[in-house]
Amino acid sequence: MNETINNIITRRSVKKYKSDAVPQSLLEEIVKAGTYAPTGMNRQSPIIIAITNKTLRDKLSQMNAKILGINADPFYGAPVVLVVLADKNINTRLYDGSLVMENLMIAAHSLGLGSCWIHRAKEEFESEEGKQILNELGITGEYEGIGHCIVGYSDEDEKPQSERKADYVVWAK
Repeated sequence: MNETINNIITRRSVKKYKSDAVPQSLLEEIVKAGTYAPTGMNRQSPIIIAITNKTLRDKLSQMNAKILGINADPFYGAPVVLVVLADKNINTRLYDGSLVMENLMIAAHSLGLGSCWIHRAKEEFESEEGKQILNELGITGEYEGIGHCIVGYSDEDEKPQSERKADYVVWAK
């Protein structure tokens, strides 16, 4: 089987991570792959915030947990959070950002790392606290949070592939 297709088929969402740091060189490969996701008319509406700073990572985790209404880490202990935002003025922003998220997850898997898409970035970055974080990072403009791609070394057993539903594909010949 083709290596790319195999990575797509074998990738799973990881919900338990080791605390081990992820080497910067691997993170750079992952985010580079994210920047090559297709975007509407190649406008490249998304941006990626690569968070390895534990204080900021924990602050986002607390914000996310509050939105979700839980007292646990919604990032499952992952040491890295790649936040994908997209320009609110671009009508394809949700699709563009979703493709970036997929590229990030496939790239992480291909490098032996676990990942998972965590929601609520929209709510986080629409809040005053979220806007303040963007301001502190020097990010200007109107951005919508698309998702968090959490990344790290998996600390769980490999999950089996689930069956695909029978009517997933309809052939129109």
